[in-house]
Amino acid sequence: MEQTLTITCKLRPTPEQALKIEALLKAFADACNFVNQSVKPSVTSKTTIQSQVYHDIREQFGLSANQAVRVCARVGANRKTAKLKHKPVKAFRPTSADYDARIFAFREKDSTVSLTLLGGREHIRLDIGNYQRGRLKGRKPTSAQLCQHRDGFYYIHIQLTDDAPEPIKSDKVIGVDLGRREIAKTSTGQGWDGKQLNQVRDRFSRVRASLQKKASKGTKSSRRRCRQVLQRLSGRERRFQQWLNHAISAAIIREAKALNAAVAIEDLTGIRERTNQQPRSKTERRRSNSWAFYQLRQFLAYKAIKEGIELVVVPPAYTSQTCHCCNHIGLRSKKSFNCGHCGWQGDADLNGAINISKLGAVVSLPRGSGLFCSLEQAVSGLPKAPSL
Repeated sequence: MEQTLTITCKLRPTPEQALKIEALLKAFADACNFVNQSVKPSVTSKTTIQSQVYHDIREQFGLSANQAVRVCARVGANRKTAKLKHKPVKAFRPTSADYDARIFAFREKDSTVSLTLLGGREHIRLDIGNYQRGRLKGRKPTSAQLCQHRDGFYYIHIQLTDDAPEPIKSDKVIGVDLGRREIAKTSTGQGWDGKQLNQVRDRFSRVRASLQKKASKGTKSSRRRCRQVLQRLSGRERRFQQWLNHAISAAIIREAKALNAAVAIEDLTGIRERTNQQPRSKTERRRSNSWAFYQLRQFLAYKAIKEGIELVVVPPAYTSQTCHCCNHIGLRSKKSFNCGHCGWQGDADLNGAINISKLGAVVSLPRGSGLFCSLEQAVSGLPKAPSL
């Protein structure tokens, strides 16, 4: 099994190189839009697309042979993805261009990349840290993507492909309960409180609201200053959340590797749509919609593959309402759980994490999870659960 990781590296082009990069991104996007409009929407094969419009791309947009091939591949891949989502491909923006080994090369000795632009080959200096240097040391990457981020700077996304180890088969399963009050809680008792994250989000929300209000009033210089501060603050909250999710996912995978255990998490797909239908305050709605649970799931997934840890996704229904001792429905109130059947009381998130680990064992253990409760015979002859 292969795993591809993307290393994001910032480019430091000269002013002349920046103009060439901008021209290349625009030509690449224009060519993609031309292909998307010229070829029938039902065609998704890059080979078929290339046979129809390859020469037109070369003549009209000044792209090299390999860049024209990359345009056809980009349109075909986007159409396949859109087809799965039952949506059409509308338009391409000049924000990225794909590269392969023939038009891209990385040089470790001087930390530069060689890219084919519209005017020919250019060597562009990289602005990278120790993490990127460590990942790229001794490597010869063969694919990359040239991008312009929202901050206006240019980046090269270098893809590194490695052989991932086979997942370890184990009798142990670590359940992970995800939430907003406590970002993650494992069945082994490890937890990460979400209080600091909520405080950071609330503070950024207040600052943004205040600056946006001032940016619409006052003098011209004060409005310009407010816009500059807003631009400087842009992305800080997102980067903090990303750092926190990286730290949490790494700790969970480290524990699973040390215990030689699999990891089970909840499938929370569509939870925002369900919770937004409920009547809530504006603050609660904002906190819920900014909850980056899917990003944490993605980080867990790729780290698990890298370390050979099996990751299992289970349905979340009743995991927080069921007692892990007797498998009866109990009462959850904020952080506490109380079972009226067996009398167990304790942390509600820990109880949910243990239930998730049991459900995860259904997949990873042939003998099952042991989740069941005894049934009594009703008067009608149908089985019923004993009353609490």
